[in-house]
Amino acid sequence: MARSVKDFVSEANAVVPKLTPEEAAERMTSGDVLVVDVRDANEVEATGKLKGALNVSRGMLEFRADPESSYYNPEFRKDRTILLHCAAGGRSAMSGKVLKDMGYTDVYNIGGFTDLAACGIEVEKA
Repeated sequence: MARSVKDFVSEANAVVPKLTPEEAAERMTSGDVLVVDVRDANEVEATGKLKGALNVSRGMLEFRADPESSYYNPEFRKDRTILLHCAAGGRSAMSGKVLKDMGYTDVYNIGGFTDLAACGIEVEKA
C-alpha cells in the first residue's frame, strides 16, 4: 500500500521527541547543542534563521550527517544534542527520524521557525 506524507510525519513524530519553543530555547543555552534549520535556502533568505543555527536543506541532510559522505559537515556529531526545525514541524520530524536511523540518539524536533522566533529566540539574517 502506498504511503502519504502524513504517514511519514506520523511515523517520525512517534520516535522523535518534540520540544516546545520554550524548552528549545532553554536547551539552546545549555551545553553542546547543534540547531539545524532544514528549510530550503529561499525560505531562510526570506525570513532569516535562528541565531547560530546551521541551515541544511532537508534534501542534503543525510549527506551532511554521514561521515562517509564527501558532503559531511563535522558539526554533526553523534555525541551532540541536535535540535531540528523547519517552517511548521513536518520536515524537522522526518529529519529527526532519519538522523535516528543513522545512529544519532539525542535528537529533537523543535517545530516551526515562526513559533520559535515568536518565543524570543534571536533571529539573524542569512
